[in-house]
Amino acid sequence: MRRFRPLILALAAAMAAAGIAACGGDDESTTSSTAASGACEQVEAPDPRKVKLKPPTEKITPGEKIRATVATNCGEFSFALDTEGSPKTAASFVHMVDEGLYDGTTFHRVVPGFVIQGGDPQGTGVGGPGYSVTERPPADTVYTRGTVAMAKTANEPPGTSGSQFYVVTAADAGLPPDYAVLGEVTDGEETVDAIEEQADPNLGTTGGPPVMPIVIDSITIG
Repeated sequence: MRRFRPLILALAAAMAAAGIAACGGDDESTTSSTAASGACEQVEAPDPRKVKLKPPTEKITPGEKIRATVATNCGEFSFALDTEGSPKTAASFVHMVDEGLYDGTTFHRVVPGFVIQGGDPQGTGVGGPGYSVTERPPADTVYTRGTVAMAKTANEPPGTSGSQFYVVTAADAGLPPDYAVLGEVTDGEETVDAIEEQADPNLGTTGGPPVMPIVIDSITIG
């Protein structure tokens, strides 16, 4: 029987040895009924979905200006896609948005002072679109606050991506250049902060599911 591995982000420095794993299927932790704080509205967690999309056929012109706006129950944030440095990754993301993959997905993992991670239709950290693309980032890539990049498993080649993405909340996440860069947050940093504030304090710096469902209502491309 195949064992699924969650998409992971290895934290640098002292935590590199242990790594930080996204929630797996066995970590369907109880969602706190704590009332929403700040800008976040209490909502029901969506049902998990299995998705199998065909890979994208349309390409994106390198340098084309494309912005994605993510609407959540904590507000909206927008980011500019890195079509110059990651045209394949950007084209795949736009394809998944157009297919509605992200509608009703969650930010299933919140690591305070590090990242917020979402985009899994199963909501467990092991789901994806049914295909992957690979676009290795440059060796000098750094993942600073506001960077939006794609998650991958530890055994996948650098630059591999499915549907799961993360937003860096640290000044510098200290990650190796293994994760395809999707873009950079341009608006709505307060929403990113509001999502990060839903980190479960009982999980400490390893992070995990937030204390309340953080749901992506939709992503629009413009």
